[in-house]
Amino acid sequence: MSDFGIYGDLHVTIDDDYVATAEIRRPPNNYFDLGLIESLAEGFAALDSEAACRAIVLCSEGRHFCAGANFASRDDGPAPTNPDGSPRHLYDAAVALFSTSTPVVAAVQGAAIGGGLGLACMPDFRVTADEARFAANFARLGFHHGFGLTATLPDLVGNQRCLELLYTGRRISGTEAVDIGLADKLVPIGDVRAAAHELAAEIAGSAPLAVTSIRETMRGDLADRIRIATDRERAEQDRLRSTNDWSEGVAAMAERRAPNFTAS
Repeated sequence: MSDFGIYGDLHVTIDDDYVATAEIRRPPNNYFDLGLIESLAEGFAALDSEAACRAIVLCSEGRHFCAGANFASRDDGPAPTNPDGSPRHLYDAAVALFSTSTPVVAAVQGAAIGGGLGLACMPDFRVTADEARFAANFARLGFHHGFGLTATLPDLVGNQRCLELLYTGRRISGTEAVDIGLADKLVPIGDVRAAAHELAAEIAGSAPLAVTSIRETMRGDLADRIRIATDRERAEQDRLRSTNDWSEGVAAMAERRAPNFTAS
């Protein structure tokens, strides 16, 4: 194993079997913000150009894979901008991440909740354990889903199951996630990362030019669909953030009680 690079809170190493391990280090919950998604996009883009890398394991240090967005995140530095000068948004970085070309296997332990579920749906495969918990809990917060789940979630579980998960916000176990196609392989909790690496190594053992070509064909216009989806998701999130239901949903979550929504 050799160190490849550190991108903010993302640490990347590469093994002799052409598998890179990209570990998010924000334990125990690994909440994300713009900075973390930018780091992922930057690190994955660098790995796309690295001949010693043919597959990536995306994993997290600590109890959870990614328990959602860090709503308390703040950056006192200059506001980031896109090349055209417009303000840089989290979903701009997400589109950049979805645009990278190396196959990715996620090792999902603990929780993949809200936007964390969106991040877990970016890789090609997900290895998990029964103890893991997956949820698109946005509606329980009085909010609209995001991180491109409009495009990725129905591709994985079908439209009707997707609607159920989005409307109810219910949590499902790793076992149910595999049963419905949200995750691909179920292993004991202590074996999640090793099993993800094993699958990534199998991918890396195939002809890399062929794998890249097949992936491009099969994912098709996914990055473009993510851009369209996140434009809509962002607009609806901005609108709903000003409602009483959003305030109530966030308060209820913080107080660990059932929300009392008023459709206002």
